[in-house]
Amino acid sequence: MLLALVICHRYCLFLIFISMPRIGGVDIPDKKRIEIALTYIYGIGLQLARKILATAEIDGNKRTSDLSTSELSVLREIIQKNYTTEGELRRKIMMDIKRLKDVNCWRGVRHGKKLPVRGQKTKTNTRTVRGNVRKTVGSGKRAASTPT
Repeated sequence: MLLALVICHRYCLFLIFISMPRIGGVDIPDKKRIEIALTYIYGIGLQLARKILATAEIDGNKRTSDLSTSELSVLREIIQKNYTTEGELRRKIMMDIKRLKDVNCWRGVRHGKKLPVRGQKTKTNTRTVRGNVRKTVGSGKRAASTPT
């Protein structure tokens, strides 16, 4: 994908084209190491990125901008054939959660109530999930009255 950048310097206009490689429907950052740049794809973490690069026989310290088109095509092919990423993975996770809710199992009920699913305690944690609602009142002391 080409991005056009227009720079105006006094009376001259400069048009610069910036190309960012696109893998799995995501624009990969140009200036980062390919090992880190692959983690911008949903479903690919650092360990999986290293595994993919080992399969493709590409050095992980290479910058994305330094990759040849053949190396990029090999990466695209490996990711597309062997791994579920981006929209397909999001859809699969959503369908799994929907199935748990439809079956009405414990995990599905917890997902439905937007509470922790994996056995975490909820007395003190999960403030952000529950909307930061504080159930307790202060110490019960009243504020000291002001002298007249």
